[in-house]
Amino acid sequence: MTPRPRASTEKSRPSVFWPLAAIIVPLTGLIAKIEVIGGEKLPREGAYVLAPNHNSEFDPIIVAVATWRMGRAPRFMAKESLFRVPVLGWALRATGMVPVARSASASASRATLDASTEIVENGRGVIVYPEGSLTRDPDLWPMRGKTGAVRLALAGGIPVIPMAQWGTQQILPRYGKLKLWPLRRRVQVIVGDPVDLSAYIGKDGQSPALVAATDVVMGEISELLAQLRGEPAPATRWDPSAHGQKETGRLES
Repeated sequence: MTPRPRASTEKSRPSVFWPLAAIIVPLTGLIAKIEVIGGEKLPREGAYVLAPNHNSEFDPIIVAVATWRMGRAPRFMAKESLFRVPVLGWALRATGMVPVARSASASASRATLDASTEIVENGRGVIVYPEGSLTRDPDLWPMRGKTGAVRLALAGGIPVIPMAQWGTQQILPRYGKLKLWPLRRRVQVIVGDPVDLSAYIGKDGQSPALVAATDVVMGEISELLAQLRGEPAPATRWDPSAHGQKETGRLES
């Protein structure tokens, strides 16, 4: 486990994250013993896209707490429609969450560009699950990714930081029930180096390039997960459409 890095100014400056962290971090600590590996690889300042794997509905809590411990304020992409919900919409805006359109229209592309510009201008990071929903892989390996994360990153010249976590599925199995006992189950989180997407710069509007760049990101995430699991990742990623599975989730793109 790497030493806890220094906090960024966005974490050390008073914000709505402080009272939230005061409640969520201790409660999560009762349920999970989070071990962070490579936390120094998450930028202390400036914009980034953090791309984790997704195998449990409890993942966002683990990823948020780990990100906070690594010195940054956790901000996620959320469905655009949620921002129109009373109270919830205010909370999402107050914490700087990023709205994402579900369609592939020109207006959706413009929204992505606007979001990336705002992230860069504010020096914020955003957490995007590139799989779009919980993995459908039977063995919980990352499945085929969607292009939202790399589209956002390439549009704003933002580094993509791969992340993998393992152990959360013991707390809340995929589509299962929460298991609170035994307390403090071990969960490992590993952060990788920024993904080299230099070959795709300037191609954020080209679908084949976005698909190829996404595959590179998913490969990095899979390799990180393989380190945690101590076994090689599958040579081919699971494709839900090839198995007659309908993909659902709040971050599809």
